[in-house]
Amino acid sequence: MQPKNLAPMTMDEVLEWLELGRISSAEAFALFQAMSRCAELATSVTSDSEEQLKDVLAELDRLIGLGEVKQLVREIQAFVQIQRRRAAEQLVTEPLVLHTIFRGNPGTGKTTVARVLGRMYRHMEVLPKGHLVEVERADLVGEYIGHTAQKTREQIRKAMGGILFIDEAYSLARGGEKDFGKEAIDALVKAMEDHKQEFVLILAGYTNEMEFFLQSNPGLRSRFPLHIDFPDYNANELLAIAELMLDQRQYRLTERARRRLALLIQKGLRVEAYSFGNARTVRNWIELAIRRQAVRLVQRPGEMTRKDLLYIEAEDFGEGW
Repeated sequence: MQPKNLAPMTMDEVLEWLELGRISSAEAFALFQAMSRCAELATSVTSDSEEQLKDVLAELDRLIGLGEVKQLVREIQAFVQIQRRRAAEQLVTEPLVLHTIFRGNPGTGKTTVARVLGRMYRHMEVLPKGHLVEVERADLVGEYIGHTAQKTREQIRKAMGGILFIDEAYSLARGGEKDFGKEAIDALVKAMEDHKQEFVLILAGYTNEMEFFLQSNPGLRSRFPLHIDFPDYNANELLAIAELMLDQRQYRLTERARRRLALLIQKGLRVEAYSFGNARTVRNWIELAIRRQAVRLVQRPGEMTRKDLLYIEAEDFGEGW
């Protein structure tokens, strides 16, 4: 005799138990939610496992601009692949030290490329997880002696098997000898020595500031064999990025809106070159335009069409252009 289930195992069984009065409507709803979450998780895991290295590299190639960055990432991929092959043939190999410096202005794709690298390393079995832990000074530096080392070690622990990405890393060296940032740097250097093959450290920031940072600790520069420079985007690349962002959100630009956005980008590059945030600023403009479109449509009398919902108008980017 088969034992009876202590709980329904499928959605059909949930409905059957509900009809028989063995569970309440609230219990049935909770079970449906739990089963849906399990199904979504299983789909996610399957999708992730089916992704291949070629898919990751194809995603890299689809990024707008960044020609030299893409070339260097391909060089890293080829280097790892050949070192693995040489090891299989019992030839002398180079050490796989992949700690990296990213230099460039905000909004130039550094975080996006770091995520691609993590997934690439996972597929090449350099890292078991390939996840990205993104932190900044506040996540590493504490308020009293010993606190900083503790906080830094905690972030390193989270990054084990993946990438620890420190944005504006130069801020760790700004306070001088007595600043707790130096303690974070020392903890990072020690972790790089103690856990050489267990995680990858990527330090990111402005070009000049990162050069100053590397000079702050004698042992830093030699531990980062890879240096990747991220150039600013030009006006055409930023406009293409904006249209890609809109396409991903199922929006379109009218021709007048496209011209106005192009003017905004040109002004930003020309007048506000130092503070202009590249793709980050463009994303902020896009999100603002979407909100303004929503207000415009809600306040307008009459029926809304699919075309109304789809198109961003010039006025959604503001007046005066």
